[in-house]
Amino acid sequence: MNIVCLDMEGVLVPEIWIAFAEASGIPELTRTTRDEPDYTKLMNWRLGVLREHGLGIKEIQDVIETIDPMPGAKEFLDELRSVTQVIVLSDTFEQFATPLMRKLGWPTIFCNTLEIGDDGMIEGFVLRTDNTKLTTVRALQSIGYDTIASGDSYNDLGMIAASKAGFLFRSTDEIKADHPEITAYETFEDLLAAIKAAL
Repeated sequence: MNIVCLDMEGVLVPEIWIAFAEASGIPELTRTTRDEPDYTKLMNWRLGVLREHGLGIKEIQDVIETIDPMPGAKEFLDELRSVTQVIVLSDTFEQFATPLMRKLGWPTIFCNTLEIGDDGMIEGFVLRTDNTKLTTVRALQSIGYDTIASGDSYNDLGMIAASKAGFLFRSTDEIKADHPEITAYETFEDLLAAIKAAL
């Protein structure tokens, strides 16, 4: 029995924080897990920048509503879901992901949650578990699934390496150079063909 585990940002939808950085005019918020492997460190830093600028959940959600899936992402996901089970594994948050999941046809997503104050400011975040993607892949394997994984960032490498097949998708030159053992793809057509071949 197979299950495909896909990263969300950078694979199915554009990076939320990059879109918000552009919309808010705060260029330092373009840092993502492609730049900083330690997700907790990255998020704590982001929340500090938001507090400094007086920006809360509403401002971020307003930007997310304007984000569309990458061209071809929904069709890729629909085709993949017609042949196997798929879970989106993301380090994003429920409060960010919902409008994007709607645009993708409501695939299953496992992600984290934000702690939001009465004033709408983001006070903190709760990670589902440590090393969320790798832990989830191992849990799926423990109940009888073979996993196939794909992502673009440092925080995807664990789930890719632990799976029976794993692929980089639209990753950075640095990550691809550091991990030549992982096949990298740039188009949904090629990724879909590779996943189907691994099923």
